[in-house]
Amino acid sequence: MTASVHFDAFRAEPRAYLTATKWWIKRKRVRARGQFAPLLSQSSRAYRLWILRQERAGRAHSQSDAICPIIAIIDLSGGSDPKSLAITQQSLKAEGLTLLVIGSPETPTLAAAIARIDWTANPWLMPVRPGDRIAPGTVDAYRAAMAGTAARLIYADDDRLIGRRRARPYFKPDWNGELFRHQDYMTGACIMHATRAELEVIADNSADDRADWAARLVASMVVRGQGAPVHLREMLHHRRHRPLPRLPARPIAIAHDLPPLSVIVPTRNRVDLLRTCLDGVAAAHYPQVDVIVMDNDSDDPETLAYLAALDPARHRVLRHSGAFNYSAINNRAAAQAQGRLLCLLNNDIEMTDPHWLEIMATQALRPEVGAVGARLLYPDGRIQHAGVVIGVGNAAGHAHRFLRPDEEGYFHRHSLPQFTMAVTAACLVVGRDKFMAVGGLNERDFAVAFNDVDFCLRLNRQGWRSLYEPRATLIHHESVSRGLDRDPVGAARFAGELAALKRLWQTDEIYDPYHHPALSRASEQFVVAL
Repeated sequence: MTASVHFDAFRAEPRAYLTATKWWIKRKRVRARGQFAPLLSQSSRAYRLWILRQERAGRAHSQSDAICPIIAIIDLSGGSDPKSLAITQQSLKAEGLTLLVIGSPETPTLAAAIARIDWTANPWLMPVRPGDRIAPGTVDAYRAAMAGTAARLIYADDDRLIGRRRARPYFKPDWNGELFRHQDYMTGACIMHATRAELEVIADNSADDRADWAARLVASMVVRGQGAPVHLREMLHHRRHRPLPRLPARPIAIAHDLPPLSVIVPTRNRVDLLRTCLDGVAAAHYPQVDVIVMDNDSDDPETLAYLAALDPARHRVLRHSGAFNYSAINNRAAAQAQGRLLCLLNNDIEMTDPHWLEIMATQALRPEVGAVGARLLYPDGRIQHAGVVIGVGNAAGHAHRFLRPDEEGYFHRHSLPQFTMAVTAACLVVGRDKFMAVGGLNERDFAVAFNDVDFCLRLNRQGWRSLYEPRATLIHHESVSRGLDRDPVGAARFAGELAALKRLWQTDEIYDPYHHPALSRASEQFVVAL
């Protein structure tokens, strides 16, 4: 099977496959794995190979003393044929579950199902659609999870049943409340410890008490729940259908009385880029903005003339001499900023929508949010940044890089607002008080690379989560003004910063809770790890 997957990858993209092979032969293993991962995942047999390896590895669960029953509730409200229902019933009975079928003569309605449940037994509920199956060992896996948590919702990973074939696996993130607002990734692949009263409220508040009752119950329990839902990182549910994501509306409800905001733009020469960037800031719909331009030894006459001509009522130009240190430059500017919010902004950012800044500021005002990052596109329209995943390349990588915004990608995740472990500082908005509370950017260890990752992780540690906001989409001419680190000095500096990231945050060992251990650490695209 492994050889077949490699053959499929070679046949689909021979040049890319041979390039990856070249790097493997040259012992550039990190680079080779990063190129192989998305190629292999394109094979229709890739997920089948993953399944075979999981079956060989086996699944073990410790014995649980939990005695609460799990009741599977099959809902026929969307229609069903006898064969699909029989397949589902057989799968559930094989796990020893008690079954209730809404729409059957015995339980024609949700209210009737509620009356048939023995609530004194403290049951958990598992909503199931006809045609869906559960994996062998599902009940043991859920019971083990029940024993170790006080949470009232436990959800697992799922894949799609296409005929008899399993495909389209969704290796889900740990609980991500922001993502759940736009994508219900729990209903149909979870168990819930609901009360009779909660279920009766759902039944009473619907003209058709069967319509989407499970999704509404899950949503109400998330709001009322005690503790975050628990993610069981196992492929337990095989589904015929999944709910579609709710792509977010634009623009969002902008906060009233947006506070003063300071934009910090480091720059050196390249007046063409800087002019485009500052014009985009000036065109932004935002009530009160001051711009701090941090000039790092510009010597181009046209650039110097442009800086001298900037309106002093709106712009402050501060000189910062010496070697480029992104962290030190921004820290110095933040100390002198007057805004309640800070926007760290590269000079090679181009704006195409005037709402970007007010959208990001609205999110940054939320008390639980730390850094807010925009969706950044390359000039050719492909994604450059859609949040940061910790552990990719044993360091950190930009999620969904090179995907087109209109592609489905990995369950539309690049199009949905969500919490992430980090976001890029190429365009980042954060409360100034939060910036100062964690000591700003780390000047010593991360002069150029990974300072944003380290900053976000320190914010996270204080309880302020990073948020990716795709409704703020900008163009990033990445590293055009500064250049790439291909010279020996730049390469040595980058190696030192990479080593510091691993030392401080163990990025070569940990996994990102918003990613998944079954997804490749070698690829910024979300592909199954082979």
